[in-house]
Amino acid sequence: MSLLTDFQSYADAQAQFSPAKLWELFDGDRESFNIAHECVDRHAVKDKEALIVVHAEGADESVTYAELAADSSRFAHYLESQGVQRGDRVAIMLEPSRAFYTAMFGVIKRGAIAVPMFTLFGPDGIRLRVNDCKPALLVTNTQKAEDAQAGNSSVPIQVYDTGFADSLQLLPTRYKVDSRADDMAVFQYTSGTTRELPEAVKHTHRALVTLMVAALYGTGLRPGDRFFCPSSPAWGHGLWHGTLAPLALGLTVGAYSGRFNPVRLIQALSKHRFTNMSAAATHYRMIKNCGEAERYPCFFDKLSFTGEPIDDDTADFLQRTYGLEVCSMYGTTEIGVVLANYPGAKDFPVKRGSLGKAVPGTRVEVHDADGHVCPVGVTGQLVVWRRNEWVPTKDLGRIDEDGYLYHGGRADDVIISAGWTMSAVEIENVMLMHPDVLEAAAIGVPDELRGQVVKGFVVSRREGSDAFVTELQELVRNKLSQHEYPRHVVFVPELPKTPAGKVHRKVLREREAVLRAAHA
Repeated sequence: MSLLTDFQSYADAQAQFSPAKLWELFDGDRESFNIAHECVDRHAVKDKEALIVVHAEGADESVTYAELAADSSRFAHYLESQGVQRGDRVAIMLEPSRAFYTAMFGVIKRGAIAVPMFTLFGPDGIRLRVNDCKPALLVTNTQKAEDAQAGNSSVPIQVYDTGFADSLQLLPTRYKVDSRADDMAVFQYTSGTTRELPEAVKHTHRALVTLMVAALYGTGLRPGDRFFCPSSPAWGHGLWHGTLAPLALGLTVGAYSGRFNPVRLIQALSKHRFTNMSAAATHYRMIKNCGEAERYPCFFDKLSFTGEPIDDDTADFLQRTYGLEVCSMYGTTEIGVVLANYPGAKDFPVKRGSLGKAVPGTRVEVHDADGHVCPVGVTGQLVVWRRNEWVPTKDLGRIDEDGYLYHGGRADDVIISAGWTMSAVEIENVMLMHPDVLEAAAIGVPDELRGQVVKGFVVSRREGSDAFVTELQELVRNKLSQHEYPRHVVFVPELPKTPAGKVHRKVLREREAVLRAAHA
């Protein structure tokens, strides 16, 4: 019997795919299905390497499937001994490490619900999420224990330190899982500020089956890949695409722990001979900007990105350095991946700047404000056909004559100036073409005459000056249009980013509002 993983081409993806064939990639079925079994236990043969955790400071950490299976079973027994019941939530605030994966899969084995939490949350961010999901236990490390205690008054806290790890060794190494495909397994909070609680997306065990669409056609995962994702598993891309999907296929998976250092990353990519990487556009841009990539030979045959568009200069760098066109995949935490460029499919031409085409079994269109399909080249709302209705993605896009879709920015990142509609993403992409620009962001700021004008924020090693501002403005004028340029430009040491690595325009808008209020 042929499996979907046996096929690589775009033509086969269209001809061979069916939802039923996704289930053939797993042991379980709708009556009995557990993410921890599918990702860990069924691959627990002797010495098969599951994880390589690259620590920003310190040595790399390697964990086999057999070790992870035993550790997570011990943790499940620990939870049972503490009275954690099936369906209880367990918050896990740990950096990627053997401890994090032990706890996460142990929670899922127990039949409880894992709630990954970003380690940079302070007491306010912790309190919002704890009050929302009401966990039976919060697992963290010594460094975050004080913040965890300040962030809640009633939830028990387990510090995962050396002593606790040693105590787990006394517990049994096997745990019988008992869950159905439709039982809850993971609560995932989307990125947001500590002042506003983002939505918790609730995933069942069967979400792993649906996830394989993104794995096969968004990141191009196939047996034999050595896969790396530097995004934090506290967020959707790092957990689902970067961790669960490749482990479910029995691959060796790389993760990054600690403050991001592009040189440290490319050293590890070379040393461990990773062949497939999926990252945020910012990660690739930082690899380019570090100037060290050519010193460390890599062995990639597939590269993909998500979260935000990649600029042409970075895409050129990746093509020049690794001989590959980096492939976009697009989706949201709520709807999953719906557009892809099919990494590894030699019969799928990658169009620079596009989001690709719909993944098998999915319909994606561009609609205007009245719900009508937009003509080729006209920007509108990206919508996905789900449960017999068109669901808005809250993103803008357009389609070309060949059926490729292009991102037009978040709906709330549109800038309307003197009646002209402009995309912050397109303006940023052009500013990044300037050889002295390392990072760039654009937002709309109030203007008495035009309603809004564009304000650009630039990170550069070159000192800011009027001449530099003029160069940027002329570049955007020439590449886009005469009216579509940043009338204000400021030079900053760094840009605010979401935990997923995307430029956080909302923070920039909030800062601008505070500045304007102070000068009113």
